[in-house]
Amino acid sequence: MSETLNLLQINAETGEETIRPLNDKELKEIKAQKAEFLARQSEAEAKVVARASALAKLADLGLSEEEIAAL
Repeated sequence: MSETLNLLQINAETGEETIRPLNDKELKEIKAQKAEFLARQSEAEAKVVARASALAKLADLGLSEEEIAAL
């Protein structure tokens, strides 16, 4: 079963609204943008986790919050 995605186009001059199905090129572009967004989001989340891990390791070594912040 294939899902049909629609595009809402609004004419800025007239305010006329048109709803039409996405063509294959538009759908492919949206899927590529989604994949890129998810990859960047995953990267950002990994950096947050790595930073938290690094800060915890520094604290385990006995560094104070001020010393860690100075790094």
